[in-house]
Amino acid sequence: MSWKAGSVYPCNPWTARSESTKLAADPKGEKLIYTNGRAVVIRDLNNPSLSHVYTQHTQTATVARISPSGFYCASADIAGNVRVWDVVNQENVLKYAGRPMSGKINDLAWDGESKRIIVGGEGKDKFGAAFFMDSGSSCGEITGHSKPITSLSVRHQRPFRAVSGSDDTSVCLHTAVPFKYDKIFNHHTRFVRDVQYAPNGDLFASVASDGKLFFYDGKTGEKKAEAARPETSSLMAASWALDSAQIATAGADGVVAIWDAATGQAGQSWKVGSDVESQQNGIVWANPNVIASVSLSGTINLFDPREGNSWRKLHGPTKAITASGLNEKDQTFYAGSFDGSIKAFSTAEDEGAWKEIEGGGHAARIVGVASDTDGKVWAAGWDDRATSISGTKFASSISAKSQPTGIAATPSATYIASASGLEVHPTSGSPFTQPGNISAVGANGPSVAYGSGKTLTLATNSGSSLKTEADFTDNKGDILSIAFSPDGKLVAAGDSAGRIILVDVGKKEVLVSSRWQFHTGRVAALSFSPDGKRLASAGGDESIYVWEVEKVMKNTAIKNAHPGGVSGVSWVAGSEKLISTGQDGCARTWTVPQA
Repeated sequence: MSWKAGSVYPCNPWTARSESTKLAADPKGEKLIYTNGRAVVIRDLNNPSLSHVYTQHTQTATVARISPSGFYCASADIAGNVRVWDVVNQENVLKYAGRPMSGKINDLAWDGESKRIIVGGEGKDKFGAAFFMDSGSSCGEITGHSKPITSLSVRHQRPFRAVSGSDDTSVCLHTAVPFKYDKIFNHHTRFVRDVQYAPNGDLFASVASDGKLFFYDGKTGEKKAEAARPETSSLMAASWALDSAQIATAGADGVVAIWDAATGQAGQSWKVGSDVESQQNGIVWANPNVIASVSLSGTINLFDPREGNSWRKLHGPTKAITASGLNEKDQTFYAGSFDGSIKAFSTAEDEGAWKEIEGGGHAARIVGVASDTDGKVWAAGWDDRATSISGTKFASSISAKSQPTGIAATPSATYIASASGLEVHPTSGSPFTQPGNISAVGANGPSVAYGSGKTLTLATNSGSSLKTEADFTDNKGDILSIAFSPDGKLVAAGDSAGRIILVDVGKKEVLVSSRWQFHTGRVAALSFSPDGKRLASAGGDESIYVWEVEKVMKNTAIKNAHPGGVSGVSWVAGSEKLISTGQDGCARTWTVPQA
């Protein structure tokens, strides 16, 4: 059987306190470009489902920028690798791959002809390099700094110039081509966070942790003006308007401001918030009507200078998605991350538009997301709690006896697996615990299945206790995932060794014992199709397999589905579509036709 990749619902940018997040936009101003983990995200501003994610880096990516021609993207990572790849075709054909530096690259910039690239960062032998995008041959030097380079920009008009900012608080001007050190400026007193040339090349600007914004002549580097800022707060990033008359800045005080380049006076501004999570780490003036910034929380803020003080927010996971699930009643998909946050989107309405689940949720990794047939959703986390979700808010919570390893839910009870046993919390009645070291749990009606080591146990919930029906020891490793078919007649269990077994609940016999073991790593999640005829498995080997229940020798393999591993998989009701999540923080859809 064949499969077809569908929409990608991307993660939000990676952020860190006191570090500038590099945001960029395509030449048309329709898409944002940023990085998170090994992924380079090209996110459509109008339709998130049209976004694209590039995942060919083997190290954590740090910055990505599309060439002025719009045909290529250059991306760099913490090991000093640079990859130049085609953005016109979905295959992302590689144009160049090299390692111009021996350490983390913090920023890169294209020249106006889309032929040359300069990079800067934390190299062991040098802090910057300049090279041709197709051959990697050197086209000059980026020197003059005594500490790592934090930002770069190139003048797109002749005579070419380049400017660099550094942790040594200086700004250096370089002539080109070839790129060569020209002069240094020491107007800032703290780390330089960003330097940017105006689109017309007449000016360039620099911002730093001292809260100052300076304007310089684009050719000579002569200081032209200093922006009048009423209070001192770190400026993390800057971006010019397309007409080069104004520049927008992102501040650690949570303020996004627009400045007049001619007078240095502040114009319009937006106060995103005053808490730490509202600090603004990156910014890009994508098009005349959209300024995009990223908060420390990872939220993308979209400002329209024409609309006063209001703005839009784009949510999305910022850390690896560790568990996910679909509420079949209202077709809402939930994804829980390593940081304890949960995001959701509707597969029936605004597909791909992530919403933040608000309220007192979790403070640590989400290990399981489960929904019952009545539409109630539960999540379990490493903060020793299970919480219910109502709409886009957390509702009630349950304290677990120890750190949960999994969760299952039915209209009559909620089941929490942990090293202390299987906790059963009936909808009406007193909770009780089944002793044991439980690693996974699944439930359908009164039927319960749980894993303890390599043993799968089938039981029936009587309301006050669990009655054991049968034990199965066909798994090769510790059982990590369990799923019931929609009719409750079948149950599947996946383990740490990559084996999946299939059990007939009524007959209490194993239907598939050793044939479903194509995964080369742990089986993180299982999901039966709505008709119960197919089973999808998510593996730590970055693969998804779709198994045929009635033709057990047949399967469909989706390789390299998520870099770092697949953590969740769910079938969309009434279709042949799968939704998967993974360590890249993204949700992806796949169409797998029935055999």
